[in-house]
Amino acid sequence: MTKNRLKLSMRSVSSAFIVALAAGAFLMPLRAEAASGPLVQTQEGPVQGFLKNGVAEFLGIPYAAPPVGNLRWRPPEKHASWTKVLQATAYGPTCAQITELGVFAGPPNNNEDCLYLNVFSPDVNPADKEKLPVIVWIHGGGNVDGESNDYDASKLAAQGHTVVVTLNYRLGLLGFFAHPAIDQEGHLFGNYGILDQQFVLKWVQRNIASFGGDRNNVTVGGQSAGSEDTESNVISPLAKGLFNHAILQSVTLEPSPLATAESLGTAFAVAAGCGSGATPNVAACLRKLSAAQIMSLEGTPQGSGPYVNATGMIEDGQILPSETYVDAIKNGQFNHMPIMSGTTEDEWTFLLAIEEYFEKPRVPFSAANYTAQVNSYTGSEVPYGIGTYPSGTPAKVKALYPLGSFTTPELALDRILTDPIECEQRNTNRLFASQVPVYAYEFDDRTAPSYYPAMPGLQMLAYHTGDIQYLFPLYHGGPLGVVHQLNAQQEKLSDELVAAWTNFAWTGNPNGQGNGPWPLYTPQKPNVPSILSQNSPVLTNFTDAQFSAAHQCKFWDSTLTY
Repeated sequence: MTKNRLKLSMRSVSSAFIVALAAGAFLMPLRAEAASGPLVQTQEGPVQGFLKNGVAEFLGIPYAAPPVGNLRWRPPEKHASWTKVLQATAYGPTCAQITELGVFAGPPNNNEDCLYLNVFSPDVNPADKEKLPVIVWIHGGGNVDGESNDYDASKLAAQGHTVVVTLNYRLGLLGFFAHPAIDQEGHLFGNYGILDQQFVLKWVQRNIASFGGDRNNVTVGGQSAGSEDTESNVISPLAKGLFNHAILQSVTLEPSPLATAESLGTAFAVAAGCGSGATPNVAACLRKLSAAQIMSLEGTPQGSGPYVNATGMIEDGQILPSETYVDAIKNGQFNHMPIMSGTTEDEWTFLLAIEEYFEKPRVPFSAANYTAQVNSYTGSEVPYGIGTYPSGTPAKVKALYPLGSFTTPELALDRILTDPIECEQRNTNRLFASQVPVYAYEFDDRTAPSYYPAMPGLQMLAYHTGDIQYLFPLYHGGPLGVVHQLNAQQEKLSDELVAAWTNFAWTGNPNGQGNGPWPLYTPQKPNVPSILSQNSPVLTNFTDAQFSAAHQCKFWDSTLTY
């Protein structure tokens, strides 16, 4: 391995690792003797993958019993063991979903048998004493869509010398659902998708050493809903001891109160023809529904229906606490660990793209759209459950974001819809930073390629999901997304981000060691540079005060309820 040119790419690792690397130990094959591909014995049974560009890939490994029939809306259960070699050479089925967020995910399907994971590992010898850090990556998609097979983790594995696990987990009404008839059955309930993720973390504890990974050095990370779910696992008492570092990549939002979720679940049961009661018969009726019936009530390709929680997660009181995440963090009721957390500069252009994608014919956003959006800030709920707008908000928003200050109405909408999210995550970062090490960032590459088709007047800029392709090569959302190669400058930024993400997995510090070029976040020193700007041609830092001013956080912090 050649030396990377940035300090960001240096790791603080043991001398044993350096000696082993120099001796060529990490070039030895990750396999028992098998001509057709690397063979690994898991505690459930043998799996055989394949080698691709120096990375051993094992795809479509079942990690839990299919959650079908009577196992629907129950915690995941252990998968039956097997003795015949499982050919882990193709991704498992994606989880049932209908809403695709434009071209982000897909295709729509009714698969309930979908609890599969994938492992990407450098082609190393599992007998080596020096084990590699593990990254468990949770895909995004609003907890209603998405799939692990969109994420090629080979660059994180090869360049970062990490073992990466990606996974499918139950989504939408099958993954995040509360109903009194089911919730009183005596098992963990509500956040089934979170339980799936925790089941994967337990699988990692049992099996990852066989793939060269260190069960005692596990990082959980994700983007969008994957970030929300990572935060959920940081807060969940049931995840204690299962991982060591957390990456929150774009958005940290709040769960729904249990009463709200159960009200939605009851309304769903009525719409499905199962009645409004809370009896075992109602629960049995719900479990007899076909997946297609559930998907028909979950929503459409354009959006979720009326029975889906805004963020998915539910304050069930066991998996997640019966309080807001903000209160849990303030009270120190979370799994303390180093955290890396940030947003993209233009989060909301992704949502604007979805809106325009489904519009036929496509018409650019106009001044009327801006006016309608601003005028909607009259006591209505803020998107994604981060409070409500007090009276007088429209006039204040117009004064802070006058339409004439932007070259297009779309850019004005980008700012007035993005900034509240930026400030909300800043608030979360500040709370975490009072108790654990936090490394804060903003992804600022406004040249990021868009996997959406070209649409009139729409500038994606540094959009929500735009940074995924810098970590997972050729990421383009679902099958309808447009594939783009990164240019030379973008590839350099990709190398820097892969180095930072994997350094963090190694040591809990994206620099590997030291405090630069990515400094520790110090909001108590607002005028000291402590936030990394991820941009080309060079990485830079800015202060918490500068971030706050750029996103009008003084206004949003006083306007919203975090």
